[in-house]
Amino acid sequence: MSQSRPVYLKLRDQIAAAIIEGRYAEGEMLPSVRALAAEEGANPLTVAKAYQQFQNDGLVEVQRGVGMYVVEGAADRLRSREREQFLREEWPEIRGRIARLGIDLSELTEKA
Repeated sequence: MSQSRPVYLKLRDQIAAAIIEGRYAEGEMLPSVRALAAEEGANPLTVAKAYQQFQNDGLVEVQRGVGMYVVEGAADRLRSREREQFLREEWPEIRGRIARLGIDLSELTEKA
């Protein structure tokens, strides 16, 4: 599944994870398009497309001539969105597999 996803969506997921984890803190400037492209070995246009999604969603703001900054509340909004997506799209499949394999909750918690 992840191999068929466009590169800009994979980059978007990496950036979202970095914001949620605090590697890109609220109020902090994101790496420039060129710097992130070089770091990830990606085309700058691909990075710009990923960044544009964050801007469209109001999670970052651009200060012309300076850079792009993570807005206040971005981590919470992203975390909430990721949780909803996980519970809606991924969890039913995982829950079904757990049931098929006969794994109970105590097995999961002791392995964690």
